[in-house]
Amino acid sequence: MLKSIQLLHSFWNVQKNLIKLAQKSAVENGLSVPQYSILMAMKLDKEMIQKNVGEVTFLPKSTLSQAVDGLVREGIINRQQVEGNRREIMLSITEKGDALIKDIYLQEGGIHQVFQSVVEDMSESQYDELLRGHLQITTFLETEAQEIGECMK
Repeated sequence: MLKSIQLLHSFWNVQKNLIKLAQKSAVENGLSVPQYSILMAMKLDKEMIQKNVGEVTFLPKSTLSQAVDGLVREGIINRQQVEGNRREIMLSITEKGDALIKDIYLQEGGIHQVFQSVVEDMSESQYDELLRGHLQITTFLETEAQEIGECMK
């Protein structure tokens, strides 16, 4: 029991510090935390349906809509209806948005540079072991969450 409490406490501490770093990165780049979350969710795909962005970021619909509105006003993302499906909205990162994401990643003291330093301080085996442990925990938690979801139907 003590080990599970220690592990949970460790995750809370990591999460708390990640949130602080994400807030700092958002503010330093003139973004709200939801806007920052949206950009980080879209960074690889560059284009996503708004509903999918909401699922990835866990943002409530109203918060997501307001954050998207602000990003569109600033020219950081584009928004358009999906052809053939008026209910779906496609979001895409603009050149300005892409440049902002690159700046965020390179920002000294930002979350990405801090994580880069953490990774560089770890041995290859520590890094691999950590990823294996996280995968094991994630797989277990996803299975539990799925079972809970099925019970709630």
